[in-house]
Amino acid sequence: MVKKKLKKIVKKWKRYHEISNVGPITRRYFVMNAFDGALTMLGVAIGAFISGQKPIVIISAGIAGSIAMGTSGMSGAYMTEKAERTRKLKKLERAMLTDMEDGLHDRSHRFATIVASLVDGVSPAIAAMTVISPFFLANFGLISSETAFIICVILTLIVLTTLGIYLAKISDKSMIRYGLQMLLIGIITAFLCVGTTILLGGDIAI
Repeated sequence: MVKKKLKKIVKKWKRYHEISNVGPITRRYFVMNAFDGALTMLGVAIGAFISGQKPIVIISAGIAGSIAMGTSGMSGAYMTEKAERTRKLKKLERAMLTDMEDGLHDRSHRFATIVASLVDGVSPAIAAMTVISPFFLANFGLISSETAFIICVILTLIVLTTLGIYLAKISDKSMIRYGLQMLLIGIITAFLCVGTTILLGGDIAI
């Protein structure tokens, strides 16, 4: 009985997915916001580490930043998608000369709005927490702060490279080229963060 209900729900969601064409939108949201989340936390980690802050400070900043990015992304995407899809539905209603409220297209657009907002909110938080995860180990004394910082930078570059490869797969382009482009952006960002922190008076804590 439960299995049949789940199949019915999945089938309904697939139908909503096809009608709303939410796939391309969620892919863009996922990549853009995961990219932002990873680079933002890299900046936080670099600034805090060079300034000699303890791992718990980086963790606190990371969690707070993840919550802020997640909440902002989710609410912003929800309001934006809702407005855009309401506009499309109204336009379709005028063309069809009928009220489509609570119909298949209306439910599909509501489904797309929720999915898009969830992806927009969750993707930067996941990327951000992945990047700062080594500092949790450092906070419990399992690894040194220096090791956590190095792993943090490596994880960021891996996340960015993976996103580049994912984009290449979507666009059917060179995975190596896209991966290296994203990797280069990460390296440039790291150098800019280090330079800015030093200029503002931070002393490298290594």
